[in-house]
Amino acid sequence: MSGADMLVAAAFIAPVLVALVVVGAALRYAAVVRRRHAQAIEADLVQARERAERIRAEAESEAEEKLRSAEERVAQWRSRVEAEHEAAKAELSERRTEAQHREARLAERERRLDDEVTALEESRRSLAERETALQQREHELSRVDDERRAILEASAALTAEEAKAELVADIENQAKREAALLVRDIEKEARKNAEERARKIVTLAIQRLATEQTTESVVSVAHLPGDEMKGRIIGREGRNIRAFETVTGVNLIIDDTPEAVLLSCFDPVRREVGRLTLEKLVLDGRIHPHRIEELYEASRAEVDQLCVRAGEDALLDVGITDVHPELVTLLGQLRYRTSYGQNVLAHLIESAHLAGMMAAELGMDVRLMKRCALLHDIGKALTHEVEGSHALIGAEIARRYGESEDVVHAIEAHHNEVEVRTVEAVLTQAADAISGGRPGARRESLEAYVERLQRMEEIAMANEGVQKVFAMQAGREVRVMVRPDTVDDVQAQVIARDIAKRVEGELTYPGQIRVTVIRESRATETAR
Repeated sequence: MSGADMLVAAAFIAPVLVALVVVGAALRYAAVVRRRHAQAIEADLVQARERAERIRAEAESEAEEKLRSAEERVAQWRSRVEAEHEAAKAELSERRTEAQHREARLAERERRLDDEVTALEESRRSLAERETALQQREHELSRVDDERRAILEASAALTAEEAKAELVADIENQAKREAALLVRDIEKEARKNAEERARKIVTLAIQRLATEQTTESVVSVAHLPGDEMKGRIIGREGRNIRAFETVTGVNLIIDDTPEAVLLSCFDPVRREVGRLTLEKLVLDGRIHPHRIEELYEASRAEVDQLCVRAGEDALLDVGITDVHPELVTLLGQLRYRTSYGQNVLAHLIESAHLAGMMAAELGMDVRLMKRCALLHDIGKALTHEVEGSHALIGAEIARRYGESEDVVHAIEAHHNEVEVRTVEAVLTQAADAISGGRPGARRESLEAYVERLQRMEEIAMANEGVQKVFAMQAGREVRVMVRPDTVDDVQAQVIARDIAKRVEGELTYPGQIRVTVIRESRATETAR
């Protein structure tokens, strides 16, 4: 072989040898890696066996624990079931015993029922026999009764129907008498209770009322800055005072009273307008007829506004709405009107509160009752312009301006000029009397007061049999002592009624006057 072939062969064999060497190295490395993997797998296998052993041991212990717990629960359930079984057996035995007792009682009851049925049959037979005997007895009694009736009719000369009618008439008369006595007792009791109830209601209303005392007069006083102003008011030859009286309709009295003049007029609203006119003239300083007319018109407009405001304030005070504007104006005009020294508007407001209190006690319509009492003297605003009593005038005004019939009737009947038909009218009278009769509400002169008391005593002493007369409670009660040997009880009642009628017809007074006639008999002996 040539050298070139050897080189080619060497070149060909060299890579093969290298490859063989590499393959051998790779095989050795793979063997090493396989051994390592085998060792790791063997180690993992050992760990897995250990873990499995441990898990198996834990599972076995847990299973043993659960088995013991289950055995304990089974034992508890077994003991409970046995206890319940014993209790059920005992209850069953008790019920069986009770059922036996019940059966015994039922058997005893059936036996008793049989005995009672037998007794009832015997009683029925006995009753049938008695009924037969009673029928026979009734026939005999009927026959005897017919014979007796015939004998009685023959002896009394009356038939049975006539005797029955006479007996019924006697019984009816007796029943009517007893009914009349019962009705009298009931009326007496009702009257007593009614008086107590009315006294309680009126007393509560008076106690709850809180108002001021009012004393006013029909003369107004106008104060002047000096006496020289009197000459300016009179004017040259008296033209200013004549113009003032002609325009205002108010009498101006100028006397020796220092720094004051008096204004007198029967119309209180006109007097107030005159007073304001005079005050404005004094403040203005220009006093002549034309200026008097200007200030008079301004004062009249101001007084009209004051009247409307006073009426609205009164309605607001008592809580009444929806009143006709004309009634509001008339109500406000009563602010300047007085009765026995009592302001009429204040009297109406006071009466409305009293009527509302009494209506509340009686369970009535408080708003309607206040309306009746507030408007009952509305006619006094026109009594100087329209003829007639203020009650009838006020009723006509209220009817004209849309007030209800209850309100109209309460107004026209509050002085008994119309027969009272409603409870509202009665309460209006009571509120009016309480407001006018309370102490300090009204006043009168000492001369008139003394004269009225003397006249009351004279009227009482004019009756036959009167021994003494006492005017008490500021003239609101008259006590008359009569001679018991001359005047009997019936005559005493007649004397009281006669005195009350004469006082009512001859005297003028606020409120009411009670007349009490006392007839007293005394027997006195001395023991020695």
